[in-house]
Amino acid sequence: MQETELLDIVNEAGEIIGVAGRNKVHGNNSLLHRVVHALVFDAAGNLILQKRATTKDVAPGKWDTSVGGHVDHGETIEVALLREMREELDIAPDKQPELMYSYIHRNSYESELVHTYRYTHTGAIDFNHDEIDEVRGWSLQEIHANLN
Repeated sequence: MQETELLDIVNEAGEIIGVAGRNKVHGNNSLLHRVVHALVFDAAGNLILQKRATTKDVAPGKWDTSVGGHVDHGETIEVALLREMREELDIAPDKQPELMYSYIHRNSYESELVHTYRYTHTGAIDFNHDEIDEVRGWSLQEIHANLN
């Protein structure tokens, strides 16, 4: 993570209306910015989840979607998704992941326009050990049993 990471500020329709640094949007929930998530499934239908590194500034040590990250300034959603999949899980999709849904997530410190995609991956996963502590496939039953 760079302090100078720039993100496009968007309106609720996803239209770019400005630019701000990551450190500014992660402290001002009036600045809506774009995020991509990928739900990656293995050949058995298990959902691959990542446990965020304890060194992360947001949600350290927490289980998270397979892939997630910001859409950088000037970057398309599709390019950001492929970049994040490669950076986090070393996956280079052989076909375009399927858009599942988009939604706005707001909390006390940020607002995100989240674009969530689905992808089935049958190969090996070599995750980024700087950003992720653990990766594993979860069945639907395991996910339900571990929700608290």
